[in-house]
Amino acid sequence: MQEQEILDLLESGRSETVEWLPGRAPVDEIATTMAAMANARGGTLVLGVTSRTNKPGGIDDPEGVSDRVLAAALAIQPPLIIPLPDVIKVKGAVMMAVQVPRGMPHVYAVDGRYLTRVGERNEPLAPLTMRRLLFERGDVSFESLPVRGARKEDLDWDQVVAYTSMLTGMGGISPDLALIKRGCLVRQEGKLYPTNAGMLLFGRDPQQFLRGSEITAARFAGKEMGDVFLRQDINGPLPQQIRRVETFLIDSMRKGVQLSGNMARSEEFEYPLQAVRELVVNAVAHRDYSIHGDGIRLYLFSDRLEITSPGGLPGPVTIDNIVDERFSRNTAIVQVLSDMGFIERLGYGVDRVLALVNEYHLPRPVFTETAGGFRVSLYNRPGAVEDDAAEPQLFGGVFRGQSINRRQEYALDFLINQKNPRITNKDLQELCPDVHSETLRRDFADLVSRGILVKMGEKRGSYYVLKRQS
Repeated sequence: MQEQEILDLLESGRSETVEWLPGRAPVDEIATTMAAMANARGGTLVLGVTSRTNKPGGIDDPEGVSDRVLAAALAIQPPLIIPLPDVIKVKGAVMMAVQVPRGMPHVYAVDGRYLTRVGERNEPLAPLTMRRLLFERGDVSFESLPVRGARKEDLDWDQVVAYTSMLTGMGGISPDLALIKRGCLVRQEGKLYPTNAGMLLFGRDPQQFLRGSEITAARFAGKEMGDVFLRQDINGPLPQQIRRVETFLIDSMRKGVQLSGNMARSEEFEYPLQAVRELVVNAVAHRDYSIHGDGIRLYLFSDRLEITSPGGLPGPVTIDNIVDERFSRNTAIVQVLSDMGFIERLGYGVDRVLALVNEYHLPRPVFTETAGGFRVSLYNRPGAVEDDAAEPQLFGGVFRGQSINRRQEYALDFLINQKNPRITNKDLQELCPDVHSETLRRDFADLVSRGILVKMGEKRGSYYVLKRQS
């Protein structure tokens, strides 16, 4: 560090990441502050500041102070491994700066006390915060714990057999043993029980045991959340969630007509589908599943797409090093998703996302740490494609105060503006020839569930009519 940096720290005042002590501070006081910073967001401890004036006072014996810092680091359990302190001359006084990096690999204690930084104070870690920190730092793995109240039969063994039959290099071992090796089953008192990872990956109903393990996907009409939106709650095991999210994206992302230099027209989504899929898989693989109060949120706005994951960035990963740093909070989940072809085993895929976004000529993704998690935002290119706005306006994306997609607008236009008394799946397929029939079936089912249409008849003879308003 440089002299001006120290002066700037003293000017800004004590905080969660800044503290200072006199040059003669005892070993236990130094250790307490360093451990608290290591359990929080790291920080800088400046030694050689006068107690009364908070001005540079200097240290008489830099070598002796350095020895005390080393003794303090060794007094912490486990020992705190940090860079050597910097000795800096500030306004003629010799001072020392101790850097505690962010994202330390363990949870640290001094004399059996676990502390963290709260504002400018060292405070005891609350039990829930302590538990979450143990999971985040890898000292305790949430995914490896058995699921409370669950049995082996709560897994979908058809899915397990399908998965284990595709594994290579395990010598044809039984599905039970394969799941044990992958960390999805654990043996206790002679019986096999699913772990949290096993339940998330292969459970018949994972959300029954792990609240908050779902994905909420929604499309809003404007740039902010509002009363008009399309929403889908995506449950089930993680592989199924990933597939269902991809279907939601295909159904919900706007498709535009891109004009090339020779005026050739080609359709493309407003975001590269592969990049968004990579971000979804990343969120599913690396979120903190010990947080039960919230799930992954995927929101589409008119100008951007946001994916928010519960829990902060894992281990040593920060916003600054997210492209290059590698750390898996959920190693078993990452391994199984890799086996299934969803994820690159050693990578986060962020570099690939950046490359795809760049090819699409979109702005660089924005990575943000929130109070309770982590968010990735992709921004589209307003006006860069001839999107839905270039087509004739039907209902403006809203019908009877509810948000509807373009395909549903076509269906309602067929009934109302074109004055047809009924509409069939075949009718809508002719209006949307490039859309899969299953997508159109879901569109009709959604309109029925929201009280806009009424389904008449069964199977091949079924059709839909507009529901009268009371």
